[in-house]
Amino acid sequence: MNDFSFIPTADLERYQQRTLLLGAGGVALLIVGAFWNPAQFFRSYLLGYLFWTGLALGCLGLLMLNHLTGGGWGLGTRRILEAATRTFPLLTVLFLPVAFGGRYLYIWTHPAEVAQSAILQHKSPYLNWPFFLGRATFYFLIWMGLSYVLNRWSLQQAQDSSGAMRRLKRLSGSGILILAVTVTFSSIDWVMSLDPEWYSTLFGMIFLEGQVLTGLAFAITIVVALSRREPLSGFMTPTHFHDLGKLMLAFVLVWAYLAFSQFLIIWSGNLPEEIPWYIRRLQGGWQWIGIILIVFHFALPFLLLLSRDLKRNSSTLAKVAAAVMLMRLVDLYWLTLPELYPGGLRMHWLDGVAPLAIGGIWLSVFFRQLKSRPLLPLGSPELTAALALSGK
Repeated sequence: MNDFSFIPTADLERYQQRTLLLGAGGVALLIVGAFWNPAQFFRSYLLGYLFWTGLALGCLGLLMLNHLTGGGWGLGTRRILEAATRTFPLLTVLFLPVAFGGRYLYIWTHPAEVAQSAILQHKSPYLNWPFFLGRATFYFLIWMGLSYVLNRWSLQQAQDSSGAMRRLKRLSGSGILILAVTVTFSSIDWVMSLDPEWYSTLFGMIFLEGQVLTGLAFAITIVVALSRREPLSGFMTPTHFHDLGKLMLAFVLVWAYLAFSQFLIIWSGNLPEEIPWYIRRLQGGWQWIGIILIVFHFALPFLLLLSRDLKRNSSTLAKVAAAVMLMRLVDLYWLTLPELYPGGLRMHWLDGVAPLAIGGIWLSVFFRQLKSRPLLPLGSPELTAALALSGK
């Protein structure tokens, strides 16, 4: 068992240093952009921040799902998911630019706009800046609390496997519901309120599903990279990758189903308070982003992941997962920025720099957390059974 607790520290140390350099360079460019064009800085920053926060939230959801349901698919990725959830303190700090840039992002923070809109006046008890910041504080406290307890009890499995497992299952059952509610309201606050007169009851579910898909694609990418060396090279088999590929296929299908359902309901309803949200995204160049999402976020991954051989080939599966992650960023771009670029499709260099800058810092902290614990969940009954079957 000791061989399987070995952590490839040199590899993770190298990844940590490289991503930190990437983040530092990106932050320097962001600072230049903030002085040059503050409005554009906050718009691009929101895009990057939503992506990496969503990735961490998706990992939190997957972690609780694995504790609740079990399954070999979580054995190789559990420590990766846990390390991602331990980045919430960093993400709380990184929320500060959003907190300071509200007037550049949300029209409901402008008294003149509120005075001219009966809808904004009606929503003002909810859409006001002090309450907005208070809700954000509550979200982060909940997410950090769930992460802290899950990570603590998971580490205790090596000493008390059955007791820790029962506690993790109980917490995960209620925790998934809490996560769904908090992610729904955070998506309303941070994204839907960019157009405060629009609403959709499916939007929170679409956002949560997209975050889980992002987290899974990230976990697959990392576990494939680490599976080339011990301890994962002696544990991860084509069957494990096949299970991860099937799970990613399922989440791709659920995302497509929810996104199309929202479009179909709103388009067929053709209500004046709902349809403009899609009208903006079907003209002015934004329609091409929509076509890219249909082809590369749904159709192509769906067709590729139908292949059993592809799912069992770790390197090919990792490439599909990396492409899905990229499409998740494109989807956030399509969901977010048409409200901030009403004149049509527009791309600014800060839209590319912000995700790289935030991602570099986030990944550096992630790799630091990942190397602090064994890469396999020692004490887990599923791991013990898997090692027994393989003769390890």
